[in-house]
Amino acid sequence: MSKRGEVMFKNKANGGKNNICGKQIYTIRKNAVPTMSQRILAEKLQLIGIDVDKNAIQRIESGQRFITDIELYAIAQVFNVNIMTLYGEETE
Repeated sequence: MSKRGEVMFKNKANGGKNNICGKQIYTIRKNAVPTMSQRILAEKLQLIGIDVDKNAIQRIESGQRFITDIELYAIAQVFNVNIMTLYGEETE
C-alpha cells in the first residue's frame, strides 16, 4: 500500500521484466530448425500484418518490451505452437 492507503499495482514480471514470455520466445526461436534470426522472425510477423522489427523482437526477448496478446498470438502462429507454450507451459 502507498502512503495514502492506495493499492500499488505491479505491471512487471518477477525480476522487473515487462513480459514473462520473452525468454521462451528466444528459446523456441533458437531451437527452430533451421535456427531463426530475430530479423527473420520480425519479417514473418510482418507478412501476417504485425508491425514489429528486429529491435522489437530483441526487446521482447530480453523482457524490456511489453507484448500484446495480438503479437503473442501471431508469434505462436509463426512457430506453430500452442500459445501457452510461449509462457513455458506445455499443453496436450
